[in-house]
Amino acid sequence: MHENTGGSPDRRGLLIGGIVLLACFGLVGYGILNTEEQPKPRAVPTAEVTYEVTGTGTADISYLARGEAGTATVERGVTLPWTKSVQMPLGKAPSVAIVLDDKGGQASCTLAIHKKHVQRATAIGAFGRATCTGEAQAEQG
Repeated sequence: MHENTGGSPDRRGLLIGGIVLLACFGLVGYGILNTEEQPKPRAVPTAEVTYEVTGTGTADISYLARGEAGTATVERGVTLPWTKSVQMPLGKAPSVAIVLDDKGGQASCTLAIHKKHVQRATAIGAFGRATCTGEAQAEQG
C-alpha cells in the first residue's frame, strides 16, 4: 500500500472527480442539464364554454372539456341544478347531455360560448334525454 505523502494526487480523489465528470456529461447527454433554449409549445386558442342543467331531481350528465380527446366526462346521480365552465379549443364541438333517472321529471340543458347562449334542450319523463351542442369559435368583437 502506498500512502499519500502530499506529493502525488490521491487516487480516490481522482476517481471520484472522474465519476462526477462522467455523470455531468451523461446528464447533459440526456438533456437534464442542457441550457439551450427549447422551443415552447404554442398555446392552443380556446373559448370559454359554460354548461348548465336546470330542473329538479337527479340526472346523469356528460360533457366535453379541453383535455379530452373525444371522450366525455360523466357525472352520475347529479342533484340539479348544475353548472360547469370549461375551456375548449377553437373549432371543437362542446357538448352536454343529460339523462334523467327512473323517477323522471323535467330538466333543461343550456350551452353558452363566450357567455352567449347557443342552445337549449329539455328532457321530460323517466330516463328522458336531451343534448346541447355548439362550436367553439373565436369571440366576435
